[in-house]
Amino acid sequence: MHDIDELRELRDFDTGTPPLDDETRRRARARLLAAMNGTAGRVRPRRPVLRIALTAGLAAAVAAGVLVAVRDDDGTGTHRTAKPPATSAPAMRNVSVQTVLKGAAAYAREHERTVRPRDDQFIYTKEIIKETNQKTGATRSYSDENWRSVDGSERGWTMEIGKGWWSPPLKKGESVWPPQNWGTLRKLPTDPEQLILSIANEFGGRTTSLDGLGDEEWSQIHFSLAGLLKLVPVMPEGLRPAAYEALGMVPGVKVVPGQKDAKGRTGVAITYDDPTLPKGSAGFGGYFIFDPVTYEFLGFRDVRTSGDGAAMKTYTQLSYLDSWAVVDKVKQRP
Repeated sequence: MHDIDELRELRDFDTGTPPLDDETRRRARARLLAAMNGTAGRVRPRRPVLRIALTAGLAAAVAAGVLVAVRDDDGTGTHRTAKPPATSAPAMRNVSVQTVLKGAAAYAREHERTVRPRDDQFIYTKEIIKETNQKTGATRSYSDENWRSVDGSERGWTMEIGKGWWSPPLKKGESVWPPQNWGTLRKLPTDPEQLILSIANEFGGRTTSLDGLGDEEWSQIHFSLAGLLKLVPVMPEGLRPAAYEALGMVPGVKVVPGQKDAKGRTGVAITYDDPTLPKGSAGFGGYFIFDPVTYEFLGFRDVRTSGDGAAMKTYTQLSYLDSWAVVDKVKQRP
């Protein structure tokens, strides 16, 4: 794959070092984008996540909840190490990764709403975020509403932890991962193995078999799948179930029982041990929390830091998708 050296450099920079402050993250993202594009590219937030985000072609540099526009022929990835959540909830029965993610796929197939939005419409989403200061225990909740252009041609409205801004459409020749426009999303395979191969081949790979993928490729594929699931809450029919099943095929994905979601429900979580990182480092994507019986997806768990040095604050973040709809214009609510 392309840009493995840049990916490793970014990972090594984060490993074993204190978390970066927000301004340093912004500068780092701008430098990375300029290096990938060969120009002083413009870094703009695309959609809040909780609260580690993917950027760029395959899963590009991420330090704090943004997607970055890049050229179609380039892509790298990075992540921020997240602290594992406490497991104070009662222990659950042991379940396998395949049981959880195939169950999640089956639940999604049974309950997904089939939509065929017009190109001139917008996808509206409302996400609830509960953020707890790990030092003081103080908790705040946010209601983030987002409007994304279906075909990507119109500017949208993006919110992150209560703050909003206008997000412009991509320029000619630019793209993001995961795709944000409906037409590109519809082209992604809904067979889990083909989805993995599509991701691998889209960004520099030339393989027709999962057997040909090494640790670096699997790591980047995990980044891509996690970003797709976290950053695209509304997908064409069949894509989300395929992404769940594909995630279950990634070596290093594991089950963590007894995790509480933003509503206080105890579920079973899926997270990732990245073999390309030092032992004990958490992989990209935080924790995906599912109902332990139905395997309905409940929400995300991650961490966020702000400030620097003695002033640095670390937050545990829980979030879930409250509602979504297809609407005719920005700021229109269903």
